[in-house]
Amino acid sequence: MRNIFPTIYFLLLAPVLTHAASAPDKLVGIHSARVMSQSLPWMAEEAGLFKKHNIDFNLVFISSSSIVTAALLGGDAEMTLTGGIGNVIAYVRGSTDVVFVGGVKNVMTQSLVAGGALKRPEDLKGKRIAVSRIGGNTHYFTIQALRRHGLEPNRDFSFMQSGGDPEALAALMTGNVEAAALTPPSDAKALANGFKYVLYGPDLKIPYAATAFVTRRSVIAKRPQMVGNFMRAMAEAAKIMHSDREFVYKVLGKYLRVTEKSILDAAYNAEIKALEPRLAIKTEALQATLEEIAVTDPRAKKVTAQELIDSRYLDEMEKSGFFDQLWAKK
Repeated sequence: MRNIFPTIYFLLLAPVLTHAASAPDKLVGIHSARVMSQSLPWMAEEAGLFKKHNIDFNLVFISSSSIVTAALLGGDAEMTLTGGIGNVIAYVRGSTDVVFVGGVKNVMTQSLVAGGALKRPEDLKGKRIAVSRIGGNTHYFTIQALRRHGLEPNRDFSFMQSGGDPEALAALMTGNVEAAALTPPSDAKALANGFKYVLYGPDLKIPYAATAFVTRRSVIAKRPQMVGNFMRAMAEAAKIMHSDREFVYKVLGKYLRVTEKSILDAAYNAEIKALEPRLAIKTEALQATLEEIAVTDPRAKKVTAQELIDSRYLDEMEKSGFFDQLWAKK
């Protein structure tokens, strides 16, 4: 009789222990734009990849890289998918816990769209341009693109913060601004409504950490396996993005409410060429971001692009053959 109680206790506790051992890891993520390049978590959710990799993932939308970075550093999330500028600025200012673990897009693919008689970049002189946020990707792109045509912000054109890509498109369509900096598929939707490209951004191939996976070194130290599982799920989502156009359209239609095939075709054909199939984060993209920051903050000159990156998960997927096996599948 003496051994019966421990046995009963174990039998009662065993289901609880089994459930605890198999309970998915909770992970909060943030993304900063409702665009195709930040849709990998949507793909993973709809394809059941988070469940496959034992992750209970909650994705939150916050417009603006700088605000997303603040939320990450404040502990409100463990992973972010956003433009690099806010994260790099934070690192330059001393928040070295920030680290890039993967990339989706290392060049800018925004375009400037307008209507009426506005047909050339020079026609935007004196005009107001909608961008998602000051300091965000569309803001940075507009400055860099128009500088190539001799136009400077404040002196030659001004900005209106819209809060996001769909909102910038809405401002353009309602006449609240004369032009807008848009990312696929919003630019294709604008063209479908009679607007024209004033400047087609993908042709410029401006290096920039446009969309990247960013976390904290302290998160990796505490939960390395969880981050690894997440990155594997994202790698599988990237394979879907590049190989299953029909599924991608279904997901984008659900989350972006864009169902017109002509618009989805235009967006996909333009954007897919810029997306990284194996989630590479390129040093030249981060270096371009550092150089932009160095104009106003000399501390950026002392930071190297490489120190912003922790490539352990990408390296592991390469060395283990995970990437090769994934891309060998039809």
